[in-house]
Amino acid sequence: MKISVETTAAAPMEEVWRAYTTPEDIKQWNAASDDWHTTTAMVDLRVGGSFCSRMEAKDGSIGFDFAGNYTNIMSQKLIEYTFGDRTAQVEFDNTPTGVRIRVTFDSEPTHSIDQQRDGWQAILNRFTHHVETS
Repeated sequence: MKISVETTAAAPMEEVWRAYTTPEDIKQWNAASDDWHTTTAMVDLRVGGSFCSRMEAKDGSIGFDFAGNYTNIMSQKLIEYTFGDRTAQVEFDNTPTGVRIRVTFDSEPTHSIDQQRDGWQAILNRFTHHVETS
């Protein structure tokens, strides 16, 4: 099943794209809650390139690598990637109120659809806050 989340960032496309694809920025926004953080991020933004973000609980109790490979890149328009046996698509569209970012991803069986949607939406909301306040 595909799940989609979206937000609109009141910022120029160039800033939105940079913040979404730059490791130093990713470390600032890539967490679903305040008790998690991204300790490292690597981006090789090209078709066939890889990415990896190390996400950890701030208390050090648990962590995981969110990693995959880019399958399609259209600068300031689209990022498609695989992660494990799943896929995701990130669309960037200019609107009158800013840049709309829509992320569509394959669900997984461990967590409920609502938990997955809420987690990815929380990360996207943190992204928007980061872009609008940086």
